Amino acid sequence: MAAKAPWLANATTQTPGLRALAKLVAGVDQKRRVPRFAKRRFTDAWHARQGNGPATPEGSRGSVVLWPDTFTNSLSPHVADAAVRVLEAAGFHVIVPEAPVCCGLTWISTGQLDTAKKVLRRTLDAMRPYLDAGLPVVGLEPSCTSVLRADAVRLLGGDLDAKRLADQTVTLAELLRDKAPDFAPQLTGAGGAVPKAVVQTHCHQHAVMGFGADNEVMKRVGLSADVLKSGCCGLAGDFGMTRDHRDVSLACAERVLLPAVRDADPATVVIADGFSCRTQIDGAGTGRRAVHLAEVLAAAVDGRELGERPETELGPRP
Repeated sequence: MAAKAPWLANATTQTPGLRALAKLVAGVDQKRRVPRFAKRRFTDAWHARQGNGPATPEGSRGSVVLWPDTFTNSLSPHVADAAVRVLEAAGFHVIVPEAPVCCGLTWISTGQLDTAKKVLRRTLDAMRPYLDAGLPVVGLEPSCTSVLRADAVRLLGGDLDAKRLADQTVTLAELLRDKAPDFAPQLTGAGGAVPKAVVQTHCHQHAVMGFGADNEVMKRVGLSADVLKSGCCGLAGDFGMTRDHRDVSLACAERVLLPAVRDADPATVVIADGFSCRTQIDGAGTGRRAVHLAEVLAAAVDGRELGERPETELGPRP
């Protein structure tokens, strides 16, 4: 419903008075900022692009499926836009599922496992043609990607399609490391300086996918990255948004993450692939906006200095 009328959803959660009531009803701490819905979902912009412009490039390295997770699709579509620019520049033909897909994490994390199974089975039906073709599935949100790589197989009792999806799912960095080893657009720092970053690793990525590919790709594009040993950012989905958990949530972030972000030079980019991590950083009074690795790589592809803002909505190809 919010995708159909994002202005109405945002009015409910962002307007003083209504905002306080909405948080009270939802059990959200009044000091927390509720993320805004995007004016247009990534999938809507993508399908408009496919219908209005020339066909997506075939790609010299073959086709990949970009997974439109709910966080990215409805709240951070600019991350998916950036990923498309990177994938196409690296020589891949990008496919986005035509039918809605979901990993079921919302229901898994709240113990509604029967519903999660139904959601996953519907998703597997939509993904079967891509699985049959053996296409890599690129995940951008670590929490969702980890479900596809691990939880779904366990939840569905070793379902064959779930196993195939797990085997074919990769992170953006893993795909570039393994399938595009010569793709190395160089980042430009302000004034010609070596570009630097402080990096928060999402818990699910740390536990399931690992961070080795990300380290390799960041080094390849010329980024000097300080990967923090910070543990959980503390937000942990809806945990840190609730009244009873806010103090614990921020205490987790204050161990390492938030001090490191505050102390970072203004020219240093803050990278956090997890939507929860970015939300925690953005809403904790650091004065910094965290970005996804895809946005950093897109800056290298576009020849922009880190910190320059690109166009934020996918348009038809020129």
